[in-house]
Amino acid sequence: MDALDMNLLVALDALLETNSVTKAAERLNTSAPAMSRTLARLRRVLDDPLLVRAGRNLVPTPRALELRYEVNTLVGQGRDLLRPRGGLDPAGLKRSFAIRAGDTVGTELIAPLLSAVRSQAPGVTLHFRPDAPEDTAALRDGRVDIEVGTIDRTDPETTVQRLFGDRVVGVAAPGHPLVSERVTVARYAAAAHLAISRLGRANGPIDDRLALHGRTRRVVATVPDLASALLAVRSGVSVCPAPAHLGASAVAALDLRTFEIPLPLPEVTVSLAWHPRNTADGGHRWLRELIRTVLAPPADRGGRRRRR
Repeated sequence: MDALDMNLLVALDALLETNSVTKAAERLNTSAPAMSRTLARLRRVLDDPLLVRAGRNLVPTPRALELRYEVNTLVGQGRDLLRPRGGLDPAGLKRSFAIRAGDTVGTELIAPLLSAVRSQAPGVTLHFRPDAPEDTAALRDGRVDIEVGTIDRTDPETTVQRLFGDRVVGVAAPGHPLVSERVTVARYAAAAHLAISRLGRANGPIDDRLALHGRTRRVVATVPDLASALLAVRSGVSVCPAPAHLGASAVAALDLRTFEIPLPLPEVTVSLAWHPRNTADGGHRWLRELIRTVLAPPADRGGRRRRR
């Protein structure tokens, strides 16, 4: 191993192609004396003179002729390995990605992302994982490639990038008083409410804001996810909150209506997270950008096109 120096292969390739110390030195931007010293070292390592004097020229030995093709191939492979990659062609990509999508983004993400991937990269397979906020090591361990949604807790190594903020609106069935009449704080508080919480919590930011007005609301049930809440709201009995952009497709598909909640509520922050080892990976970068495009609110998409 003491004799293993990959620079020797590059020098040997130049020497065997040119049969000249001077020309090999010029090719590698070094001096002729330095190349002579390298040739002496190669002779010791290979136990062969490699190039010998024949009149005013140098000619290769039989051993040098045997090595010429193999050395040239190895040097070419090394250069290809270290050469920066060009632009990725998604059409030729064949790999799988595991995506953990939060409940708030699933209805707006999965179908259009599958359609876009099928169109751009038919060799790519997507595996959607259920939301698991307590599992912060999945990205680090490689069980999940990308996480997208409302990301509150992550591993310290994780890269988190904010995509956009979504405002919260109320959702009700057609004909509900909060849809057909003017919405006041009192009327909103008096309605029957569904709370969305994986942990079954009935109270949240809405209750904090109502308390500032001296109001409380009646939460008739808690449900674990947005889809369940929207399906329950179809009965016409209760109302629920939902992110305006991320819930738009499901609200329209279920023929529901939205209304403005008369309270200053915090926005729903949607982010993208991944482990830094994937930052420079071409395929991973392509999928991250595709997710950004699919999830972006219409105004952001238009702005992105204008910037380009």
